[in-house]
Amino acid sequence: MSQKKLRIILQSFSCQTLNESCSKIRNSLLSKNTNILFAGPISLPTKKRSYCVLRSPHVNKDSREQFEIRRYKKIIDIFPSSQEVVKTLLMLDLSAGVSSKLFQDK
Repeated sequence: MSQKKLRIILQSFSCQTLNESCSKIRNSLLSKNTNILFAGPISLPTKKRSYCVLRSPHVNKDSREQFEIRRYKKIIDIFPSSQEVVKTLLMLDLSAGVSSKLFQDK
């Protein structure tokens, strides 16, 4: 018999706020006295995007600035998923700047 699995994918530009959000989710799952098992947070590779911009638009074409954006991503799997767990996670207040997606496997 297969169990239903709930997968949470968290993304952020700051690794500190992402770690805070993961600890909030972990603490809320551990505070429940039910038999909820979870795996994670599992860190995925950091994606870097670099931009090269001219400093002045008309002169000094050799003078450029480089900017970099890093996106951090973590996954948390919860076994077995139920409506109570989903409601608890939706009511949870995550840090600003962290986006989350919920996926439920059948």
